[in-house]
Order: sequence, then C-alpha cells, then structure tokens
Amino acid sequence: MRYIIILLIFLASCAAPKKCCSQIKKAFKFSTFYIATNGGTSLSDRDIYSVNGSILNYDTILTPYDYSLTMGIRKIQRFQYEGSTPFKDGTETSFSDAANVGRSPFEYLFEVDYKRQEGVEYFDQRHFLRYVKPKWFTKVEYVKDGFADIEYFESTQRLRLNGKKKLSFNIGAAQRLAEPYGYDPLEEWTMATGDIHYTQLAIQEGYNIDVYNNEYKDPSGNVVATSSDVWNQVVVPTVLENYVDKKRNELNNQWQNSLVVGFDFYHYKKNFWLHSWGNIMPYHYDDGGQYSYHNFVDGQWYDYSGGLIFGYKLNKNLGLFVEGKYNKYWTKEWYDFKCGINYVIF
Repeated sequence: MRYIIILLIFLASCAAPKKCCSQIKKAFKFSTFYIATNGGTSLSDRDIYSVNGSILNYDTILTPYDYSLTMGIRKIQRFQYEGSTPFKDGTETSFSDAANVGRSPFEYLFEVDYKRQEGVEYFDQRHFLRYVKPKWFTKVEYVKDGFADIEYFESTQRLRLNGKKKLSFNIGAAQRLAEPYGYDPLEEWTMATGDIHYTQLAIQEGYNIDVYNNEYKDPSGNVVATSSDVWNQVVVPTVLENYVDKKRNELNNQWQNSLVVGFDFYHYKKNFWLHSWGNIMPYHYDDGGQYSYHNFVDGQWYDYSGGLIFGYKLNKNLGLFVEGKYNKYWTKEWYDFKCGINYVIF
C-alpha cells in the first residue's frame, strides 16, 4: 500500500524540470490504476456433535462470506496470446507476470489485496519492478501470500545469453529476505511419539481448561468451547497457529544469497503458441547464522520456479490449452494451473 501511495504522491507533486516530469509521465504511460471489491459465499455452516454422559451437545461452526478489496497499479504489456478486458476487477491472474522477461524493457506491478477466505483474513501483497535489456536484466519483487503462507523479498541481477532469440539463458545472483523457514517452534513441545503437548502449551498461553464442567476459556476469559470435541477440533488448531506465528515473529528475517540459473522461451503464431520459463538456485551462501536454512537441511538444497503457457488451435473449431506456474522455496511450495479444451460451434 505505501509503495503505491508514494508513487502517486510523487507523480502528483512533481515540481522538477520538464525533462524529469516527461520521464515520469513516460514511466506511467499506459499503466492502469485500479480499485475493486469482490465477495461471495464461503463454506457452509457445520455442526459438531459430542456426548456428555447421556446428554447430546452440539456446536455450530459459522464461516462468514468471502470478500476481497484490491488496490493496485500495473504496467505490463500483454503477450500476443493474452486477451484484453474492459475493466480490471482485482481477480485477474496472469501466469506470464511471473516470467523472467516481458515484452517491454520496463514493467512494474504494485498490488495489495485485503481479503477473507474460508473465514480467515489475509493481507496479501505483490510488488515488482522489472528492467530487461538484450544482454542483462534485473528484477526486484516482494510477495506476501497468506493462503500459501509465504512471504519474501527478492532481487536478482543476471546476464542473458542469446537475449534477442526465442530461447535465452541467464545466470546471475539472487538475494532474498524472509523469515527463517525450516525453524519449527513446536519442536520443543513434541513428544517422542510425535504427539504435541498442546494442553500444556495452551495453559502457558493463558487458556483455562475445566474438563469436569466442559468449559474452555481463552486468555480474555471468554468461553471458546463447551465440549472436548470443539476444543480439540476447532480451538487447539488456532492455539497452535497463533503460537507458531508469535514465535516466528520474534525472530529477525534472514538474508539468503544464491546463485541462480534460468531460461526463457517464447514462440507465437495465431494457431500455436508456447511460452515457458524456469529458474533454479543450486547454491546458497552459508553465513553461519543460528537460523540459517542450511542448519535445517544439513547442507545445500535446490530452490526452483517455472511456468508454462501453451495453446494450440487444431482447426477453426477445436483448440486446447495448458497453463501453470510452480514455485518451491525453502519448505514452501505454491502453484496454480489450468488446462482444457474449447470447441466453437458454428
């Protein structure tokens, strides 16, 4: 959010010479600023039943409706296979945004998304600046995806080989800043059997448990469950999640410097197109820190990402497509894909 506001204020209050202002206007030319809200039904209500002696008890888990409020500004030239829409509503997903290179030398995206999904609220963000030349490119990116539980800052600087051809390779360095992935705050609460002392952990966190009267209270004294089933199935997962988040937030983010190798391929014809890219980080500098990911994997590891967009029109009626992207950083994996067949009847 603050990045977008700074950019807009800077543009509106420009008092620089005409040359400077013209450069700023050029940077924002053809960009789109958008604000949109979306909503819809979420999970249906669920009843949880339990028996206390001869009495049947039940609680209802209510899931409020889903919504999102999106705000952003973007300047990314569409690839030839991409269609256009009259308005941006904040729900668009373009796999090509994740590619290493675009169709314009300078492109950017700043987007924030405050949403509630399946009863859980997230504040997601994605910002990036990309500058591409035939012999090199650089990119700076910040990603926060609450649903995938990933957040990191990344910058990369790479040399390009065969930069003006359909297939190009690149090599360089990447710097990432993120929480210490691999660190498990629940390890000290895990028994030899693999079970977790969640009752003792909850008590330490301020919860009050009265098993004889089936009354379970949170640190504020509010009753959060009246049966062991609701306590175990609903409240305990929340207790563990909040504890893990708290312990991770107590630690400083860790820098990760890595070697990165990648490729980009783009071919387009009206009846056939193929766009793919990939990156692999085979080596990571070990700074010897206590929470370095090297300590959790006992040495080096591979981080990688990639994407594929394929379309083929067999004839004027029949066509098929495959699109997707995949990321694996540290212990986290997140991906999207879609595929299908279209047949136009006329």
